[in-house]
Amino acid sequence: MLRRENADLFGAALAHPFVRGVGDGTLDRASFEYYVAQDAFFLEAFVRAYALALAHSPDREGLSSFASLVSGVMEELELHAGYAKKWNVDLSETTPGNATLAYTDFLLATASRSGVGETCAAMTPCMRLYAFLGQSLEKEGASENNPYSEWIETYSDPGFEELSETLETLLDRYAEDSPTVRRAYRRAMELEVGFFEAAYDEGSNGQTPDP
Repeated sequence: MLRRENADLFGAALAHPFVRGVGDGTLDRASFEYYVAQDAFFLEAFVRAYALALAHSPDREGLSSFASLVSGVMEELELHAGYAKKWNVDLSETTPGNATLAYTDFLLATASRSGVGETCAAMTPCMRLYAFLGQSLEKEGASENNPYSEWIETYSDPGFEELSETLETLLDRYAEDSPTVRRAYRRAMELEVGFFEAAYDEGSNGQTPDP
């Protein structure tokens, strides 16, 4: 239901020049380098939010599921380390941008002060959106020379879809259908689009990335 209510933002993300550039390989390299560093910073906050949700879980199912999701994000961070090495990005020197801080502050504040259901509502959009984007771009097809093909493969992978479904199951389990939950989901989606916008702005000079 929440995904349907936010279909406009899912569509906006898929149509965003950053995502289109990843899909066809024309995204400026500077944009992707900036994105990799910012997303690694974001994912560290995402892990902490999962950990807080785990600590607040009222039952064993929640403990087990959130522990699994933490492991999934740690694997994603390893992937970013590989990106960083490939693209010569020093993750230790990352200064979070305004869009990144807005998102991480929102996630950590929600996970710290709210119940597990609202935390799930704030976190689910990231997982569901990336699975949606990866699967959509994979269906469109990528050229063999696309330097961002690994990104598409990662988020179109059935394993990532499984993690997304796990979080959606937790959302259904713990969240009430309330204005607060709906606002949290909507806000996270807005921040996702803003995150892509910030990355695109860093390198939107029309250059084609090196193969």
